[in-house]
Amino acid sequence: MLYPELFKQLEAVRWDMDRDIPWQSFDATKLSDEQAQTIKMNAITEWAALPATEMFLRDNRDDSDFSAFMSIWFFEEQKHSLVLMEYLRRFRPELAPTEKELHEIRFEFDPAPALETLMLHFCGEIRLNHWYRRAAEWHTEPVIKQIYSTLSQDEARHGGAYLRYMKRAIGKFGNEAKVAFAKVGVLMASARRTAQALHPTNLHVNKTLFPNDTIQSRLPNPEWLEHWLDKQINFDAVWESKVVDRILHNMSLLMDRSFKSVQELNRYRKEVTALAGAPAAPSAA
Repeated sequence: MLYPELFKQLEAVRWDMDRDIPWQSFDATKLSDEQAQTIKMNAITEWAALPATEMFLRDNRDDSDFSAFMSIWFFEEQKHSLVLMEYLRRFRPELAPTEKELHEIRFEFDPAPALETLMLHFCGEIRLNHWYRRAAEWHTEPVIKQIYSTLSQDEARHGGAYLRYMKRAIGKFGNEAKVAFAKVGVLMASARRTAQALHPTNLHVNKTLFPNDTIQSRLPNPEWLEHWLDKQINFDAVWESKVVDRILHNMSLLMDRSFKSVQELNRYRKEVTALAGAPAAPSAA
């Protein structure tokens, strides 16, 4: 089981909201209304760990190890939302999310293949790590800069934990896991070709609620994410290439094969899909 070891590792580096956030360094002259509004939207988005955890527990009932790990992931992700709300409560209380606004993004996700969902969220952690690093650079107020740096480090550790479960899955399921990971990897590393940011909170997850079935679509400002990325933190092609490079690097480690481009990963996906071929169908039935 991975959960006991991951618990110890993450417990050893867990930050404390009172001791490790320099609240006393707040400088009101360096926080604009525009910046404060983005913190509210981000706080609500982070609350999406709640429906995501409900999805993970439902779709991984046969995996108690991974389900137990959700206790760590859920706690730390909800703390991200909480620390952003605490920042607003202290310094911009009129912008603190309401319970109704938070509850609006709690809805049921359609069942999905567990391996593909695992890879999707692994890539999501990589992307968030880079988004938050860029947000820390964009912000000018010292406390929120520190908060975003802290959150980015958490996301990197979560990605590492997911990678451990992905390695375990390849040992258990072989080519079936490789196909799932390569398929989603190609999708999530191809963000340059899509109109919207490729992140779990921006993907459609409930057919009956379409088109109001993404986390972002249920925010008070559904257009927030794209504006934040394109016009505010300026998550440009240079930063996007860093995300792609990290996905390809980790896929290379996972598959024991070097991928220098999304095209190479896609060719591998086709190869391993062909290898999975006939044996995969009966086992999935």
